[in-house]
Amino acid sequence: MAFADNLRQLPPVSHLSALELQDAAGQTVARIENKPGQAGSLAVYAALAAKHGSINSQAAQEGLTIYAEHTEDARAHPGKHPNIDRLLAVIAQNTPLTVDLIPA
Repeated sequence: MAFADNLRQLPPVSHLSALELQDAAGQTVARIENKPGQAGSLAVYAALAAKHGSINSQAAQEGLTIYAEHTEDARAHPGKHPNIDRLLAVIAQNTPLTVDLIPA
């Protein structure tokens, strides 16, 4: 399925203004906001966190499947899709991220 189709199957995120990702040291490494250009990634990461409790290797692999055609593009063009690059790094480095949901 295409990313747009996968996105329609995820829970809504209208109740969130953003989420923050922290590394093992508790440092915030990224913030994904509920705004155009990021809302899809917010939905992906929020759904993964709800299902897996964090963004671990298993969650990251599932996320790459959800991103569908964008995952292939991210692999071909590193840096173009930072939220996908982050999932690839979680898998490659086995460095899970905790997720802090920020209500709207």
